[in-house]
Amino acid sequence: MLGYVIAEGRGAADLLLADVARHLHDDGWPLAGAVQVNSERGEMHPCDMDLHVLAADRIVRISQNLGSLAKGCRLDPSGLEQAVGMVEAALDAEPRLLIVNKFGKQEIDGRGFRPVIGRALAAGVPVLTAVNSANLPGFRTFADEMAEPLALDFDAILGWCRRVAG
Repeated sequence: MLGYVIAEGRGAADLLLADVARHLHDDGWPLAGAVQVNSERGEMHPCDMDLHVLAADRIVRISQNLGSLAKGCRLDPSGLEQAVGMVEAALDAEPRLLIVNKFGKQEIDGRGFRPVIGRALAAGVPVLTAVNSANLPGFRTFADEMAEPLALDFDAILGWCRRVAG
């Protein structure tokens, strides 16, 4: 009950997961989780990264501006943890599906959405996420036999959601 897509290309998985979440929400599914929304700032600046927390219908900034010459990670850990807290609270409402924008370095290290994913799976709530190829080994170590790879395709993902969350 842990479906994942392999993120290919900048923002492709973000847009696809957001489309799936919007479609399921419009169909009346109670959802928990967060999808990433990137806002371009021009050629000279990296995009702003926000999470749309689905159940709370709130946007949380998860990037920080490190300056135009910075090369390091722009993730704002406090923004991420704020979003994680809201998503975790939404699990109390017994959602039909948890959507997590990605299983990344924070999750590999035991932080970020990792505890929320574990709690959802333990409660029988299916989880949908994205993983980039660099983080795939760490994700597979976490997921063990539970993970099911999905095609980076709207209909395939929607079909999986309907099958596992009926």
